[in-house]
Amino acid sequence: MTATTEGLHHVTAIAGDPQKNIDFYITGLGLRLVKKTVNFDDPGTYHLYYGDEAGRPGSLMTFFPWRGVAGGRIGAGQSTSTAFSVPAGSLGWWTGHFAKIGVEGRITSTSSDEERLLVADPDGLQIELVATHADDPRDPWDSASVPAEYAIRGQHSSVLTVRDSSKTVELMVNDLGMRVVEEQGNRTRLAAGSGAPGTLVDVIGSNLAAQGLTAGGTVHHIAFRVPDQETQEAWRQELTERGHQVTQILDRQYFTSIYFREPGGVLFEIATDTPGFDIDEPLLELGRSLKLPPWLEPSREAIENAVAPIRIPDENNPEVAA
Repeated sequence: MTATTEGLHHVTAIAGDPQKNIDFYITGLGLRLVKKTVNFDDPGTYHLYYGDEAGRPGSLMTFFPWRGVAGGRIGAGQSTSTAFSVPAGSLGWWTGHFAKIGVEGRITSTSSDEERLLVADPDGLQIELVATHADDPRDPWDSASVPAEYAIRGQHSSVLTVRDSSKTVELMVNDLGMRVVEEQGNRTRLAAGSGAPGTLVDVIGSNLAAQGLTAGGTVHHIAFRVPDQETQEAWRQELTERGHQVTQILDRQYFTSIYFREPGGVLFEIATDTPGFDIDEPLLELGRSLKLPPWLEPSREAIENAVAPIRIPDENNPEVAA
């Protein structure tokens, strides 16, 4: 391939109650809500974006919160776990923090390389915090709930669970430009670019895992980074020529996207780094008001009446909160 990904752009999952989602990701994980908009394909529900101060690619976790959505099943054909990077030695603080807000956290692994803390969000989505000595120079969002010294730096990695890992790994190497950096049992770790946190994907091959059911508490898709639309267009052409069923380029207002499914069934997106989340509101005010793309503005009143009322904690915009 002439184009290769630089790593993770975002992960998008399905939630239920939007207020519970906001409270967990802002107050629980200490992320910033960088955009409150709607699902462009279903404007009656929100699309909430969380990340670092500016919502930089590689820091983002996004949600479609459908009120009353049925619970899904985490399993084969999905991204089954999303991990965020935190500083080495911080998991003790995080364990105490989760206990204070009534969230159960469980240390799942400790080694000289990394420690992992597993929690579930209000809809049962699996979130891991990975404390590693690997260099992660990304600046955290210094929130009132989570001080910068412990805070999330951005995405660390995602886990894909599939029936036949060889085909998924082959696609990620040949079509995404990633490389295999570790193999252990039925788990293969791939890296893009530097191999730093935010560029990693673990592929697990399992014939025993139940087939995943995409609904509440599951990941909808995983997105990889590309610098700009020109590169994206070239990549789309190459993927199509290789036999993948790729969508047209779709305008997501803050980036453009193409989508296709890898052989194991996981929905992949390739998203541009540009233009970013400050194109329609100032950096200090990100996430405060409902933002709509131009083609939905004529329907603003109907959309505002359809979505649930939500409250954004003052810590999301401390310099302008009133």
